[in-house]
Amino acid sequence: MIEILDWGRTPYALALKQQKNRLLARIEDRVKDALIFTEHDPVFTTGLRKDAAQHLLWNEAELQKRGISFYPSNRGGDITYHGPGQVVGYPIVSITHRRDLHAYLRDLETVIINTLAHYGLKANRREGKTGIWIEQGKICALGVAVKKWVTYHGFALNLDPDLTHFEGIVPCGITDGTVTSLKRELSKLPEAAKLKERLAVEFKRVIGNSAELL
Repeated sequence: MIEILDWGRTPYALALKQQKNRLLARIEDRVKDALIFTEHDPVFTTGLRKDAAQHLLWNEAELQKRGISFYPSNRGGDITYHGPGQVVGYPIVSITHRRDLHAYLRDLETVIINTLAHYGLKANRREGKTGIWIEQGKICALGVAVKKWVTYHGFALNLDPDLTHFEGIVPCGITDGTVTSLKRELSKLPEAAKLKERLAVEFKRVIGNSAELL
C-alpha cells in the first residue's frame, strides 16, 4: 500500500527535515510507503558527487539578486535546480524486498517515462547518466539516497519552471545537452494536479508491482 501525500510549496531545508522524519518512521515501520509531492522555493542543491559545487556558475551576489538560495544535500548526483513550476516527488519506500538501489532508480525512471508517454512525449534515458530526456533536453532530474534500505529524495519534473534559472549551473554536470519542460514540449500544458495524479498512477503500477512480485 502506497500513501500519496502533498506538502504544497516548501523551503528545501524544511522538506529535507520532514523527509528525514518520515524516513525514520518508515524504518521503524510506523508508517506506510509514500510518494510525497512538493514544490520548492528557488534553490540550487548539490549532491554527493565530488566537486559538484564547482558546477555552480553564479556568485553569491547573483544568487541574491535572483532570489535563489543554495543548499548542500545528501542525495546522490551533482548540482540541480528546484523552483516553482516543478513537480518534485519524494518516494519514501522500503526496498528491503530486493536491496537493489540501481533497479529502484530504473523503476523510478520508468515512472517518469510512462507519465510523459501519457501526454504523447517520447522520453528516454541516456547511457551513463541519471535523469529523463526528450531528445537533447533534460526534462526530469533524479537523485536518491537510501538508509537501511528505505529510499528518500527522488525526482524533479519540469512542468513550467523558469528555465533561465538553469543558466546559473551546469545541470547535473552535463555539458552536452539543454534543459526543457512540459510547457516547452506540449501545445497544451497539463494542470499540476492532473500531472501528480498520473505520476501517482504510474508510481503505484511500477514501484508497487515490483514490491508485490518479489
